[in-house]
Parts: sequence; structure tokens; C-alpha cells
Amino acid sequence: MFENLTAKLQETFDRLGKRGKLTDQDIDTALRQVRLALLEADVNYKVVKEFIARVKERALGAQVMHSLTPAQQVIKIVHEELIATLGEAAPLDLSGPSPNVIMLVGLQGSGKTTMAAKLALRLRKSGQRPLLVAADTYRPAAITQLETLGRQIDITVHSEGTQTPPLQICLNAIQRAREGAYTVVLLDTAGRLQIDEQMMNEVHEIRQRIRPIEVLLIADAMTGQEAVNVADAFNKRVGLTGIILTKIDGDARGGAAISIRQVTGVPIKFLGTGEKVGDLEPFHPDRLASRILGMGDMLTLIEKAQTEFDQEQAAQTAQKMIEGTFNLEDFLNQLQQIKRLGPLGKVLEMIPGLSQYTGQLSEQVTDEQFKMIEAIIQSMTREERRNPKVINASRKRRIARGSGHTVQEVNQLLNQFRQMQHMMKQLTGGGGKHTRRNLFSLFQ
Repeated sequence: MFENLTAKLQETFDRLGKRGKLTDQDIDTALRQVRLALLEADVNYKVVKEFIARVKERALGAQVMHSLTPAQQVIKIVHEELIATLGEAAPLDLSGPSPNVIMLVGLQGSGKTTMAAKLALRLRKSGQRPLLVAADTYRPAAITQLETLGRQIDITVHSEGTQTPPLQICLNAIQRAREGAYTVVLLDTAGRLQIDEQMMNEVHEIRQRIRPIEVLLIADAMTGQEAVNVADAFNKRVGLTGIILTKIDGDARGGAAISIRQVTGVPIKFLGTGEKVGDLEPFHPDRLASRILGMGDMLTLIEKAQTEFDQEQAAQTAQKMIEGTFNLEDFLNQLQQIKRLGPLGKVLEMIPGLSQYTGQLSEQVTDEQFKMIEAIIQSMTREERRNPKVINASRKRRIARGSGHTVQEVNQLLNQFRQMQHMMKQLTGGGGKHTRRNLFSLFQ
């Protein structure tokens, strides 16, 4: 989402870094480029103006002018002011008496119904017992969609069709939650193609009668500044406690994420990062600012790995690497765990120093290549996976036919695997016990 913005900011800071000492003119030129990059990313012009003014005031001070690394000081200031613009992290408030009611509002097409399921799944993983409520009586497909999602993730959905008024459905659902010991109620209210008085009156009435602890706007990041305008309108009429930005994985220019807190005063609570029900990240301003500036986001990557990776299997794999018994079966298992982290491009963006090479690396190691490797290894027998040395010319032809690839591609994979084994032996053999212990600790 921030690819173009990140590239332009890095280009500006690279030019700045080539100067040993900065002048007022150097800083003015750099900030002019930063301003243009933000405006092209569809950041609200008032937000850009205030942001540049704050950075300039700090950058022209002694802090930068007398620094041994002035360019790094400017980047540090931009990073800190970007965090200030994005606002503070704001986790969900679940401090009220059970059941806590969370009301989801937004326009049609913003991903509200899918987000209800994502949020329910996340809450269940944190120890809550959520109840989903289909309160969109204007769009029968929304009720069906929520019921289908509920079955997929094994979470109960309360629905009463399209004839019962939405407010009554919500009241009935809360009563059911009390009787059924549900701890959180998620209300999926109706959306419209545009903001209208009827829509606002309905969500306002539900809010007044139900008094939810959280009122979350689901805003489509792909709509840019329109998402900011929608958030502002909902906040003034209904009163929001938080915003969830969806479709962050799309090709939007990112301006909504940077502008929305500053314009509305409402915190972003989550980011929808994909179409799967598990693609939901808590909003961390410092981590997003680091991603925008090309510094990576290792904390989010580590958290995802801890959630998705089988820790016991990872420890066993590390031990096999140390012992020199790592085989193609282990390689396939590791590959499948890496795939759970999401598209390769996203993973690379989170690694500091690699974000600027994401396009280049993604071309070299694509998701399609992952699929090819999987297909080839899965076409092998168990003996061949565990002992690749037995794979002769006739076996290679059979593996190639079974995987739908060529013998040359099978040879390429086997050669790369042998090189990897050789590298592992060097890593674990050359450094003695200390190196082995350090390598093993990486997988804990």
C-alpha cells in the first residue's frame, strides 16, 4: 500500500545522506520532496502542511545542524512526527460488564461483514466468547454471508431474517448473550452505498438504546480521502470510538491511514491486511511509521511467526540442521509454515533493509516458485524426500511428470537444496558448540 511513498521518501533521504553537513536549503529541498510524496500518497493537505511545519521547526534546530549524522537526525524527526500524526495505539476496550457490545458501522462494500468475522475470531483467540449478530436487514446477502463465515470459524451467529427491525434484533441478541454466557456481542449493522439521513438515524438509535462500549467504523482504505470524509461524518453524527481500515493490502496510496486520526481525532484500532479471516493486525503507529520509511517491521513479523509456526516442530528442525539430517521433507514443512505468514512480498517488507528490494526479491523468489517447489517435493516418495541422493535420472523424469514441471526444474531444486545443506554444515560445523547453540536459539 505504501510502496510508492516509501520509495520516494527513501530516495529523498538517500540524497540527503550524501551531504556531510546540511544547510537550510538542503533541508528545504528535502522537505519539499517529502511534501510532494505525501500529497501524491493522497494524505490530507492540511495534515501535510502541519506535519511539514513541525518537522521543519525541529530540523532547522541545533539538534540537526550540529549533529555528526545530520541526515539520520532528519529521518529520526520525520519518523517521530509521523508516529505523532498516526496517533497512539488504542486497543479494544472490553472493561465493561459482560457481555461487552461492539457495534460495527460503515458504508456498503467496505468489508464490514467480513470484518465482523475477523474480529470475532481474534476475540476468541484472546479467550473471549463472541456472538455475531446479523443486524443488516436491508441486504439479505449480508445475513447469509455472516452465517456462512460463522460456520467456517465455528462462531455462533444470531439472525432473525429481514422482517424484524434491526434494533429489536440487537436487543434480542444481547439477551441471548446474557443467557448463553457470551462475553462479547458484535453487531453487524446495515451499510448504504452513500451516507443518508435514514442510515444515520438508524445507527444513532441503535447506539442510543444499546449503548455499546465500542462503535467501530469499517472504512475502505482504497477510497483514499473519501474514507476520511466518511469517518468524519460518522463521528459527528454517531460518535465513534475507533476505526478499522480494510483493504490495506490493495494498491491504495495510503493517505487515509496517515490522515484519518489527525482529521477526525478517532484512533485506528485495526488494519485489515487480506481477504482471509485471519488477516487482521492491531494498529501500531510506530510500526506503521517504520514500514512507511522503509525500516521494516520485525515485531509484527515475529508475532505472526509465533502465532503461525509450530514451535515444537521448529525446534526439531533446528536440531536436524545442527545434526546435518535436514531433508526435503523438513524443507517442505518449513516452506508451508512460511506461507502461513502471508504473501512473500508482505513478509519481505517487514524485514529491515529489504523493503527497498522487495520488488527485485519478489521477482527472484515468487509465490509461484513456492508452489513449484511444493509440487515437485510432493511428487517424490517418502524415501526420496528423506534421502535425495537416491533420485536418479528415471526418478527425476517421474517426479517431473507428476509435478507438471520439467526435469531441469527438478535438477535446479535438488542443486539448490544441496547448496543449502552445504551452507548449513558450514554454519553449524565451523563455529563449534557456541555457533550451534546460537543457531538453535533462533528457533525457540
